[in-house]
Amino acid sequence: MWEKIRVVFTIPELRKKILFTLGLLAVYRVGWQIPLPIIDQSQMTAFFKTSGGMGQVFAQVAVFSAAQLNQITIFGLGIMPYISASIIFQLLGSVWGPLERLQKEGESGRKKINEYTRYATVVLCIGQSWAYLGFLIGNHLVLDSFLVNDKLSLGWQLVTVMTMTAGTIFLMWLGEQIDEFGIGNGISLIIMAGILAGMPGAGYRLFSEASLELGGGAGKLGLEVLILLMVLFVAVVACVVFITLGQRRIPTQSAKHVRGRRVYGGTRQYLPLRVNQAGVMPIIFASSLLMFPSLIFAQLASAYPYAWLQGLHDVFTRGTSFVYNVLYVVLIYFFCYFWTAITFNPKDMSENLKSFGTFIPGYRPGKRTADYLEKVMVRITYVGAGFLAVVAITPTVIAGIFSVPFQVASFFGGTGLLIAVSVAFDLVQKIDSHLVMRNYRGLLEKT
Repeated sequence: MWEKIRVVFTIPELRKKILFTLGLLAVYRVGWQIPLPIIDQSQMTAFFKTSGGMGQVFAQVAVFSAAQLNQITIFGLGIMPYISASIIFQLLGSVWGPLERLQKEGESGRKKINEYTRYATVVLCIGQSWAYLGFLIGNHLVLDSFLVNDKLSLGWQLVTVMTMTAGTIFLMWLGEQIDEFGIGNGISLIIMAGILAGMPGAGYRLFSEASLELGGGAGKLGLEVLILLMVLFVAVVACVVFITLGQRRIPTQSAKHVRGRRVYGGTRQYLPLRVNQAGVMPIIFASSLLMFPSLIFAQLASAYPYAWLQGLHDVFTRGTSFVYNVLYVVLIYFFCYFWTAITFNPKDMSENLKSFGTFIPGYRPGKRTADYLEKVMVRITYVGAGFLAVVAITPTVIAGIFSVPFQVASFFGGTGLLIAVSVAFDLVQKIDSHLVMRNYRGLLEKT
């Protein structure tokens, strides 16, 4: 492996791309640490420590947005507005005719959709930053030196909103620069950098609350629990890798073409269908949707101290409710089929196979092939959704059984682990393409 890594850095073009990407990720991490001047950081830290569910919600959003909402910085909104705008246009593309036609226009249509996505990102940034600023002012998290009669001036409000908006647009630009001049998917790498940056803190917290003696004692984790957690982490990562790369290969046959005295085609290939076709999107949708009941009932319970309101809040609180986990699994299954239905079109795939003179043995080209592909995708989506459900609730189960903080347990599954594994494999494949092009072995290829 070390020899392969050495070979990677001996290729000038590849070395330049990797160093350029690392440099831009370092710029992101520097900006991630610069706080807004109007925020009282100590008071904000104390607020989120005592807010309970609110702190968990903000930490959960930060995982898939590369943001730091509990210590608001110039990159406080992260890349989430851009991701939200991209998802909106992808959903609209499947139901709105003009946008669907743009998607089929190739490169020119893609550029036009990207332009609309950028405009939508600016609008979402302004709306989200105004809402978040209102939340900060309402909870008295702004420094008194910036307040006049307990109010923040319009000028400082505009400066704060513009700073947060410019931070997200700058992150979007960083991602595009990585796409063009670096290696890997820029936006995904920024999100993965934010996830991996939390690992040292989570590891330090785990070992600070553990003992190197068997049985632990005094409320600390024992040595045997630490070893078991390490084994579980490796096992979970191995399972995530296995399912992420899992495919259902459908054999295909290309038709023979006679050109003069030569015969072309007639080869047997396969059509790969991913087991986890929906990726990480179902977990993001399900967790985002379940945030709202928890926030709403938390606000109602604080305003009206009724036992039934507190009970409803407990039902929708992550990690403490069986009902929450059941709803989580049900929503993951729903969004798996929903997202797969949007991204996978068996009719278009059948037409593409037919236009290239390829068919699936035993099935006529056209409707019969489309029906078969849809039936296969329904079956493997059920397996993929079950895998996502297990991965999603694994952190909750580990936090409950071993009494470890959720910050630590979140690295044993959930959105963060899926994103990190998917982005890492995409990055390795991009590096492998450069190595193979120069007649070197790939990073994952056996010697």
